[in-house]
Amino acid sequence: MSAADLTLWYPRPAARWMEALPIGNGALGAMVFGGAPAERIQFNEETLWAGGPVDRDNPQALAHLPEVRRLLLEGRHAEATAVAQETMMGVPPRIRPYQSFGDLWIDLEHGDDVAEYRRELDLDAAAVRVRYGAGGARHTRECFVSAPDGVLVLRLSTDDPRGLAARVRLSREQEAECHAAGEDRLRLHGALDGGAGLRFEAHLRALGHGGSVRTDGDTLRAEGCHAVTLLLAAATSYRGGEPGAEALARVDAAAARPYPELLERHTAEHRALFRRVDLDLGMGPGDLPTDERLARVRAGAEDPALLALYFQFGRYLLMASSRPGCLPANLQGVWADGMSPPWNSDYHTNINLQMNYWPAEPANLAECAVPLLRYTDGLRAPGARTARAHYGCRGFVVHHLSDVWGCTTPCDGVWGIWPMGAAWLAQHAWEHYAFSGDAEALRTLGYPILRDAARFICDFLSEDGEGYLVTNPSHSPENSFRLPDGSVSQFTVGATMDLEIVFDLLTNTIAAAELLGEDGEFRAELRAALGRLRPLRIGRHGQLQEWIEDYDERDPGHRHMSHLFALHPGRQITPRATPELARAVRTALERRLAHGGGHTGWSRAWVANFWARLEEGGEAHAHLLALLRRSTADNLFDLHPPFQIDGNFGGTAAIVEMLLQSHAGGNGPARPGTAPPEIHLLPALPVAWPDGHVRGLRARGGFEVDVEWAGGRLRRAEIRAARGGRLRLRIAGRDAGEHGIPEGGRLEV
Repeated sequence: MSAADLTLWYPRPAARWMEALPIGNGALGAMVFGGAPAERIQFNEETLWAGGPVDRDNPQALAHLPEVRRLLLEGRHAEATAVAQETMMGVPPRIRPYQSFGDLWIDLEHGDDVAEYRRELDLDAAAVRVRYGAGGARHTRECFVSAPDGVLVLRLSTDDPRGLAARVRLSREQEAECHAAGEDRLRLHGALDGGAGLRFEAHLRALGHGGSVRTDGDTLRAEGCHAVTLLLAAATSYRGGEPGAEALARVDAAAARPYPELLERHTAEHRALFRRVDLDLGMGPGDLPTDERLARVRAGAEDPALLALYFQFGRYLLMASSRPGCLPANLQGVWADGMSPPWNSDYHTNINLQMNYWPAEPANLAECAVPLLRYTDGLRAPGARTARAHYGCRGFVVHHLSDVWGCTTPCDGVWGIWPMGAAWLAQHAWEHYAFSGDAEALRTLGYPILRDAARFICDFLSEDGEGYLVTNPSHSPENSFRLPDGSVSQFTVGATMDLEIVFDLLTNTIAAAELLGEDGEFRAELRAALGRLRPLRIGRHGQLQEWIEDYDERDPGHRHMSHLFALHPGRQITPRATPELARAVRTALERRLAHGGGHTGWSRAWVANFWARLEEGGEAHAHLLALLRRSTADNLFDLHPPFQIDGNFGGTAAIVEMLLQSHAGGNGPARPGTAPPEIHLLPALPVAWPDGHVRGLRARGGFEVDVEWAGGRLRRAEIRAARGGRLRLRIAGRDAGEHGIPEGGRLEV
């Protein structure tokens, strides 16, 4: 893609937060408004969460678990719900929010008469630029957050021979104060929760070029400078360090480097990741502003190049909000405005956190998945305490949300009693191996997660009265059903999604244990449990049932489509291996959509992935367009509404699934006696993308894939194997046989 194809741009400043442009390095994120003459840059630091470690385990839970299970098996749903609500929730049942760190304000003293304005986000450079004319001169800004140097860098420059004049300040709406910390520095500092919580500190340093910089109370003033470089670092006491010393050290280290060197270090590090994948889906309408292109699509036009830009924007967001050594991307990535962002900007583990990482492995950003695995590993200890206290089980459990303090108990409401979060998160531990073939990473990081999640599930499963193993209590996330007497319930026994997640977890854990030669007796236990799982059922409408009984849905257009997990992101149901179940999934999907399902951004993105797995490119494309038309802001952020980043990542993943799939066939890299993975080229290519190419996608088995097509048909492909291995090739639905590629070799198609 050209530079223009990788740029979001606008002819005016952002008027509100949801129009600003995001930058970040995983730990530090910022939203750049691009105002003229007044600029606002709102910034976040990943660890600035209210609250702290809390023992939320409920001492009543385990004693009342048998009663809840008995009542559900007897069909006494309301009574079971009341007991669970009273005795099984975490204490307290609420978590505290992630918060904005503060704002950087810049007032340029050149007047309000601005002309030839352009604000842009260059994805290839990971930088926001602002250019305009004012006062007979040109003014330029360039802003980025450097991963190598750990600072936000903002360069202000002008060609006015008198130089520029600016006032710079920092602020936070609560629990902080700002003051001068030297002739060219400002310090913003405070402590959350009335001084009892995290301590935080940001340092800002201004370097003037050709003029003067000085402090004036709580403000920095630059006068007569042809350029000013602002350096900002932020830190908290979350990891035990001294935030002021950390922030100051980063700023001073960055200040020792010339601006061109800071820019080059940032750009080189970013492009080493970003340029791994190149995507061309077709031509766009020319160099129109991004909001105008989006408006055209909302009005019914198609813009393949905008979808390619959206794909790369998703990869950019993942790089900017999830890097090794950092926390994983939360509900808003690393960007959140205010003291109480929507849903606390937490880690929702009943789809949202997992969706954030769907594109990480296939879109060639495996490093960006490591924070999720490290975070999940960190939940093993608190999750083990909750597993024992609430269920009397081995292993570890996570319920439907968490935070940076290790919350693993049920929270929010009775829907929070959903002990499947760890089991689903463990899928990413296996996928990290399946795409890379890195057995050592599986041994040291992935397998402990899989093993302990599976230990919990094996102990948690109980009989349903017919000899099958089910989860109890259970519910289909956030959805409810009508009982024959007309009453409504969420709680049941063996909800379909639970059984599908359990199948996925046990299958992956068995494969990992066999590969590593670990836990022979435990493998036998897993196989026995797998063989006794209650089978999936098809309902009276021909649909895959969402619950153990064919209940009527209270909300047939519900945003969660949890029972379709086995199609995506699971691999239990595929069109060729399980055609009857695949038809039932399609029927369930069509029924949901007929009643208005897919009305939130992340839900619509999931629908596009479903259709891609069903190899229906036209339907997948239609829902990608719906994602742009109904759930995408002008800055391309996803709208739940309000802003929630999972839809961006889910949409990026859907585009990959349309062009390359590798979930069918063997479970990960082929080993002696196992089937190889099936690499399917162009499985769901829509007619709207007749010509194009993608380079650098990854497939399970440790392969990297380039694909070119013309006239809707494969033109050429190249599959590279860093470690070597076997694969079964499929092209647009046609079997192309089994192939072997030596280590470091390639297969040309």
